[in-house]
Amino acid sequence: MSYTYTAVVPLNWEDTVAKTRAVLATQGFGILSEIDVRATFAAKLGADAAEALGDYVILGACNPVLASKALAAEPEMGALLPCNVVVRRGTGATATTVDAIDPQTMVQLSATPAVRDVADDAGTRLRAAIAELAGEG
Repeated sequence: MSYTYTAVVPLNWEDTVAKTRAVLATQGFGILSEIDVRATFAAKLGADAAEALGDYVILGACNPVLASKALAAEPEMGALLPCNVVVRRGTGATATTVDAIDPQTMVQLSATPAVRDVADDAGTRLRAAIAELAGEG
């Protein structure tokens, strides 16, 4: 089983990050956290490591209604939240890749029907966002 939904976006880095934020918002997701992995690599591992990675940001996307349902069903689900969405572009690449976690990974860890319902809903929303980024939506 693949654990992400992926789109290759023929836009530059900045435009892809902005568009990713926008399409996630249309699906009810806000961004709770943002990790600039390239900047972290530069600070902790040096410029060469950051350059080898390229542009790479992890957006912690959260739909509060879905998160509330998941946490009410199983408080431990907080360890799997928010839904991570990666926007990455390797050095010299001509397109930017967006990967979103497949929420069905939560279902593999929980037999609770409410968690399954949340994962189904979140998956539908994330697939729609990825399809729009890929130009299919």
